[in-house]
Amino acid sequence: MATTSKKGRTSRAATKRASSSLRDDELKLKFEPRGPEQPALEELGRAVLQAPAVREQLGRARTRLLSLEVVDDDPETKSARPPQAPERFRATIYDYTNNRTVRAEGRLDSPKRLAVEVSGDQPLPTNEEFEEAVRVITGGETFGTSLREQRLRPYRPMPPLVGTTQPDGRVERAVAVGLSSVGEDTRHEIVGVSLRERAVGRFERGAPDSSMAGPTTCGQPYAGQQTATRGTAGQVWVTVTQGGKVVWKFLVVRPSSSSGTRGSGVELRFVDYKGKRVLYRAHVPILNVKYDNDACGPFRDWQYEEGMIQATGTDVAPGFRLCPTPATTILDTGSDAGNFLGVGIYVQGQEVVLVSEMEAGWYRYVSMWRLHTDGTIRPRFGFSAVDTSSCVCNVHHHHVYWRFDFDIRTPGNNIVREFNDPPIIGNSNWHTKQFEIRRPRDPSHNRKWRVENSQTGEAYDIVPGPEDGQAATSPDAPYPRGDVWILRYRATELDDGVNCTWGFGCTTEADIDKFVNGESVNNQDVVIWYAGHVTHDVAHEPPGSFGHIVGPDLKRVKW
Repeated sequence: MATTSKKGRTSRAATKRASSSLRDDELKLKFEPRGPEQPALEELGRAVLQAPAVREQLGRARTRLLSLEVVDDDPETKSARPPQAPERFRATIYDYTNNRTVRAEGRLDSPKRLAVEVSGDQPLPTNEEFEEAVRVITGGETFGTSLREQRLRPYRPMPPLVGTTQPDGRVERAVAVGLSSVGEDTRHEIVGVSLRERAVGRFERGAPDSSMAGPTTCGQPYAGQQTATRGTAGQVWVTVTQGGKVVWKFLVVRPSSSSGTRGSGVELRFVDYKGKRVLYRAHVPILNVKYDNDACGPFRDWQYEEGMIQATGTDVAPGFRLCPTPATTILDTGSDAGNFLGVGIYVQGQEVVLVSEMEAGWYRYVSMWRLHTDGTIRPRFGFSAVDTSSCVCNVHHHHVYWRFDFDIRTPGNNIVREFNDPPIIGNSNWHTKQFEIRRPRDPSHNRKWRVENSQTGEAYDIVPGPEDGQAATSPDAPYPRGDVWILRYRATELDDGVNCTWGFGCTTEADIDKFVNGESVNNQDVVIWYAGHVTHDVAHEPPGSFGHIVGPDLKRVKW
């Protein structure tokens, strides 16, 4: 078994170091990278741009490859054995000349055979686009001198794009750039930069209608470090042993490679506990935020742009670092700075911990999984912000939606039972769900849910966390659409398909209800969506507090 060294080459020595860094009587971890590494993806990207099918569409237009990502499609009928490696890829190219998006999809083993599609949608801007937008502003008269003399600092605001829709349905793509003062000056403005026209557009009130650029900002200090955006290589198999016996085995995907329309944070796949399948996939495909009195937004955020964390240790695969001490995020230290992009992995007591920090404009999100030797899985999601924003001085409400694709022992023969104390049906605390349904969290009934294999009796409980909130009582209700959805597995329901942040006809609310269509969930392949709701008042956080964290416990019952 091999991992990758810091330079991306396979190295059995790295595996030995990672495994022997812990005492023999404690947990040992082994790693095996999966999928193409970054140099192979970059070479593939160059080949796609030269492919005849792509050249036919683009001609001499001014373009940029925004992302190239490997695709792991979920099959309608699952196999017990996971695929050895991803088979397909998707390239997203922006055509600035014609204000359109070109997507090319193909197989990794035959990259010249492409299916090409053209659309008018607006992918999120990349690091390269933002940096070009800053160069355009720096070269202009209005802000150039202040930027060059570092009296203004650029930052990524929300929304990230501020283009206008043309009569023919095309959108004039404009990258949003925030400009805030350094020092005593109180200058603050958000502008839009057309990369096609290389022109800077200003707003009458100093910011787009959905945003704010006032003299007061809130949040933790902004470090302005590099991020990793969509299409960065990063998947690895993790095997956890104790006393020579395998406790956990799973595939972990870093946020920048995660699935879904807008990414899904640190993603787990094919999760086995003591040789038996628990989860086929577990991730966060939906994330949004609503402000009191619509001071800003609302926004649909993305979960693939990695920010820096502080992680010291051994690189065991592209984007994965094994740490002898806990990796830390903005939630731990209040610092937006770090030394590593990707997922920090460490052992704390009897838990293996996976953690990564993500950015969406001025928001900072923390995606974490904690896997205990007793079989407990603790998914956690954290919320913070940096001090570039006037928006986050206003009270706002974050909503995170996990998707747990349970395969307790097998994909089929799974049932979902609900616990209530006091009972709500007859005299039994437990009753079985027969059809797809949305259910509220109900602390007054100590409500929880159990996913059980009806043939073998093995089961996991979903126990709500004390800070997870309730959609019905959230101050921004009915914006949060629910707490728990019990659905039958469908390969086409990986997320709700929303691919916009704000504007352009964007509806940012979670649209999971459309999947509830009366299908049976009794003795089927089932999926549980679980939402957490948190109110964030950045301006009044107590000293030493840098945000909030929510999440349920997935607890082994019978195994």
